[in-house]
Amino acid sequence: MLKIQSQSKIPTDYGVFTVYAFSENEEDWSPHLVWVAENTDFSTTVNVRFHSEFITGEVFHSKKCECGQQLDAAMVYMSKKGGVIIYLRQEGRNIGIINKLRAYELQEKGLDTVEANLKLGLPADGRNFDVAVEMLNILEIRKINLLTNNPDKIKSIENSGIILNSRIPLEIDSNEVNESYLAKKKKYFGHLLEKI
Repeated sequence: MLKIQSQSKIPTDYGVFTVYAFSENEEDWSPHLVWVAENTDFSTTVNVRFHSEFITGEVFHSKKCECGQQLDAAMVYMSKKGGVIIYLRQEGRNIGIINKLRAYELQEKGLDTVEANLKLGLPADGRNFDVAVEMLNILEIRKINLLTNNPDKIKSIENSGIILNSRIPLEIDSNEVNESYLAKKKKYFGHLLEKI
């Protein structure tokens, strides 16, 4: 069962957040993180972003995806309006960095993002958002606005006891590298993208 292992205030370029580390075991070196903006009231409708780890985009600014830009945009939004970012340790749609690089290698040979994962014997998307719902319940957040383009994240809330007040789009402009990636997200996964 998940529990809060530690928490601390962290000042960022976007504002001050209280960060909670959630895991089943206090010795887990890769816990899920919940970033709570200063002006957030859990008793009201809370702005929430489920964000899966994507180190190549977030830390190294890879152009293959829009993940780093989405995280930055979410931090700006939460800092201004209040809210929570649930940072899930589900690297590369939960296939891990090694497999993600293997998938990238296959993409260099002509496969798309889904075909590459399937060729490796991996799911197209191996994530599960029940853990995010569990963290919302632990924090006693009952009603949310969800920042997402992903219908699976919406379903995870609709199938929980948490009330989904509204969806807030979080769409990033494509670049010359990731346009086909975003198009695949829209066509295969049904992501709610208006700019593609």
